[in-house]
Amino acid sequence: MKSSALSGVVGKSLLIPVLTMIAGGAAGAILVTSFMANTDEAAAIPTMSTAQTQETAAAENAEIATAAPTETEEATAEVPEKEAEVAVAAYVAPAAQNLNELTKTVSVSKGDTLMKVLTRAGADRAESHEAITALNEIFDPRSLKIGQDVTLYFGVDETRENDTAPPSLIRVSLNEDVDRQLAAVRTPGEGFTAQETLLELDRKMVRAGGVIQSSLFLSAAQAGIPTKTIVDLIRIFSYDVDFQREIQPGDSFEVYFERFADESGTILKEGSIHWASMTLSGKEFSVYRFKTDDDGFTDYYDEKGRSVKKTLMRTPIDGARLTSGFGKRKHPTLGYTKMHRGVDFGARSGTPIMAAGNGTVEFAARNGGYGNYVRIRHNSEFKTAYAHMRKFAKGIRKGARVKQGQIIGYVGTTGRSTGPHLHYEVHRNSKQINPLSVKLPAGRKLGGKMLAAFNAYTGQVRQEVASIELETQLASVK
Repeated sequence: MKSSALSGVVGKSLLIPVLTMIAGGAAGAILVTSFMANTDEAAAIPTMSTAQTQETAAAENAEIATAAPTETEEATAEVPEKEAEVAVAAYVAPAAQNLNELTKTVSVSKGDTLMKVLTRAGADRAESHEAITALNEIFDPRSLKIGQDVTLYFGVDETRENDTAPPSLIRVSLNEDVDRQLAAVRTPGEGFTAQETLLELDRKMVRAGGVIQSSLFLSAAQAGIPTKTIVDLIRIFSYDVDFQREIQPGDSFEVYFERFADESGTILKEGSIHWASMTLSGKEFSVYRFKTDDDGFTDYYDEKGRSVKKTLMRTPIDGARLTSGFGKRKHPTLGYTKMHRGVDFGARSGTPIMAAGNGTVEFAARNGGYGNYVRIRHNSEFKTAYAHMRKFAKGIRKGARVKQGQIIGYVGTTGRSTGPHLHYEVHRNSKQINPLSVKLPAGRKLGGKMLAAFNAYTGQVRQEVASIELETQLASVK
């Protein structure tokens, strides 16, 4: 009995390890089979497309979320999940590759500011302000012209979720002239910076002329001479020639001036007149463009080295009417009699005001009852002053050099003023005098070494003119 019982106990004790080994082997087989199957799947993942990989990962996540996995299932799921993440990450494109460039060109309309142009094109106001601030270094936004084109470049991110957000402004460009392009360009991490591109043009000197039948302007236009050059020609001779009374049929003219063309030979613009001549009733008048080294000014002189201009212009504004003369008057705003130490020219607000002569700006700022005020020193004897301006022209500041006829500001009604007009004064030896009655001296007369240099220059110009055939019909600018 004991023997039988002992053998039963021993048999049971031996049977348990055997059964445990068999069960462990079966579980091991299942584990290995499961691991190998999952290893094959993991090896196949890198060859799958991004979409397939994402679908597989999503399915696995869904299964994990709906059933509580065993430790074995969690261990076997770790490998494919990590491989799937690597595979997806390998196909993520950099954000910069999702940016497309969008270009818009807007024409300046009446009353437009540069800010209005940019925001109308869809630019963010803050970015527009940054771009305009950068452009201010090389361009005065107030000099925009009606019809001028402004081109905007935007960076559009196709992956952005918010389609209502404005596209990012990356560049603003415009042509200030046919050979000068200006731009504000966004630099990553630095904001907008100004860029200026100058186109190199070929200069060609042209000699053109004709016979006057009715008027100089019409005859020159019929000869194909550009309007700008005709206007310059008339202005140069206007100090000595009365174009209403002295021009007769049969009189003639010649002009020697610059034209600029691009690489293909297309004429893009005209430059300065270097020499011009008019023959009136058999008498010839010639003028030469010459720069004096001592003051750096360029002017036109006759053959004897005398400037064709007078020292000062009596009326430095076009299309104006005299509304108040020099002398005592009842002041329109103060209400009592007061000495009026200048003359007033009534004109529309914004009418350009010109410098009465060559000189240096010694004051350009707000000045009490004068409002916006400019004073120019022309020489040791004469100064001129301009008051009630609406605004100053670009570059007009203390110390700036100006030329006769250069725009220095615009008619306004600042200070003590009842309406838009120019108050104009002439100072001689620091005393205000009547601009309309003062006898103004002639312009500069060259002498000494400067006259010798001028004579050498005029001889050279005459040789150049003689070497070029006179054209009586010019091709117009394309």
